Amino acid sequence: MNTGSDELGEVAVAADETGTDGARGEQERALGSRAPEFVKARRLLHVSWQVAIFIIGLAVVVAGIIMLPLPGPGWVVIFGGMAIWATEFVWAQLVLRWTKRKVTEAAQRALDPRVRRRNIILTSIGLVIVAVLVGIYVWRFGIVMPWKIKDQ
Repeated sequence: MNTGSDELGEVAVAADETGTDGARGEQERALGSRAPEFVKARRLLHVSWQVAIFIIGLAVVVAGIIMLPLPGPGWVVIFGGMAIWATEFVWAQLVLRWTKRKVTEAAQRALDPRVRRRNIILTSIGLVIVAVLVGIYVWRFGIVMPWKIKDQ
């Protein structure tokens, strides 16, 4: 249905943006449905398969969205739902590829020595500020353990 081709059994292939002529190996995968061949061979079964995958992926994504303000791994669950969708839908595969590329770029930027040095300096300054504020609070009000508070 959403394979990027009108012919049965064909799948779309993403263009190689790196220009390395297939050196990407396993990263370069065909876009489109990863349903079993017997499912893809029957149109009604394939559409039913896609609807089921969409509903399961939607349930997982909604659970992840609910976990964002609540305790739980919200973003991990959302990307899990996207991965479920990516087994059937080209748009989800492209979103996951884009996300993976951006996360890889951010990780490489974070490993830059200048950025690491800046982050360490900012973290140290933040810790010093928090320590000073805690020290001022303790100096002003003292430390009173909850079990030693007298009834007022």
